[in-house]
Amino acid sequence: MMLNYDAPLYRPPSEARSLIFQVTLGCSFNECSFCDMYRSKEYSERPWDEVKSEIDMMAKYLPDTRRVFLADGDALNLDSDYMIKIVKYIREKFSKIERISCYAMPMNILKKTSEELKKMNESGLDMFYLGIESGSDIVLKKVTKGAIGKTIIKSVNKAKDAGYIMSCMVILGLGGRKYSKEHIKGTAEVISACSPNYVGALTLYLENGIKQEFLDKYEGEFVRIDDDESLEELQSLIEQIDTKEEIVFRANHGSNAYTIKGTFPQDKQEMLDKIEWMKQHPEIMRPQGLRGF
Repeated sequence: MMLNYDAPLYRPPSEARSLIFQVTLGCSFNECSFCDMYRSKEYSERPWDEVKSEIDMMAKYLPDTRRVFLADGDALNLDSDYMIKIVKYIREKFSKIERISCYAMPMNILKKTSEELKKMNESGLDMFYLGIESGSDIVLKKVTKGAIGKTIIKSVNKAKDAGYIMSCMVILGLGGRKYSKEHIKGTAEVISACSPNYVGALTLYLENGIKQEFLDKYEGEFVRIDDDESLEELQSLIEQIDTKEEIVFRANHGSNAYTIKGTFPQDKQEMLDKIEWMKQHPEIMRPQGLRGF
């Protein structure tokens, strides 16, 4: 028995085995020029009777579910009391649940009071996936992120203080060649200032439907970096991240030419040593056809 999802449906790679409930459809912001995930949808919030019936149905068919992901891209935009109602009911119906998670935008975390965030966490909402993308305010403005470096730092720290596990994403190549150095410098500063529990580094990939929109935001300034430059960005990012807290770092997405993984701060030098070795062995690069723009 399968849920009747409103496609397209997206979830983080680490939620591949999770049961997904669409409590919202689309994204209330939906203006990031690098993202076309929800361009085909108009944002809406699903009513309780629909959400409840799906939870009831899946509790019968998959009673041993351990992880749940709340979709679409903007579940945290729900009223806090409604989110608490959903999360508590999931915990009630699935006795073996270990984690409930959802995507979170910086603005949605900041809209919630600390008390609201804590109540949702205490009710059983455990983890947020948040896109940092870049720490450079220039780059963030050009890609219409709807946040600046300071607000990203503030949102991640606010969520961590409320008890959430934070998994964040950054995008190599997002500033193109012109803004590469400040993109990486700002991104490292943001990561260092909020130390998310997890950080994943992807390489910019643009679907054809939004490629021109993205380029237009740069007004002719954007030149895509190549794989060697992407590796240089990755190296520079790792060099500049300065944290005493543990950050599980991964650059192993299919969009990346190279794979790097480790945990800050203890594996920092090991990751840098591996990158130096990779520079001498370009034959290990992933085929270009597996990546994209």
